[in-house]
Amino acid sequence: MNAVLVISARDNVATALEPLDPGRTIRAGGATIQVVEAIPRGHKIALQAIGAGDAVIKYGSAIGTASCEIAAGAHVHTHNVASTRGRGDLGARARGPDEIGAASNRAADQANSGRSSEPDAPRIAEPPDPS
Repeated sequence: MNAVLVISARDNVATALEPLDPGRTIRAGGATIQVVEAIPRGHKIALQAIGAGDAVIKYGSAIGTASCEIAAGAHVHTHNVASTRGRGDLGARARGPDEIGAASNRAADQANSGRSSEPDAPRIAEPPDPS
């Protein structure tokens, strides 16, 4: 069994399927990574160095921004990733009814088609790599 799960070739993190101990070497996403700190099951491991301010990519999409430098093999979690998702404390600007309606229509289109209406946006989900 694989120790980690990588969903997309674009991912720079993988999900630990079991606890990972420091010093262990794993193969993930075509790379060989040495675990540099304990990573609990279900948490993420960096597949490559991620710079402060860079996007953290999982499922082929950005899930947050690195709040500090993250070394390859390091634990990636809330202590080093910032997310604006669900953040009511960031003072979302008020939108008019036309903007709300347009956003709702785009969200419905995405839900029905399984992908973004933006041409370069990543797909919501990708099939697993058969290898």
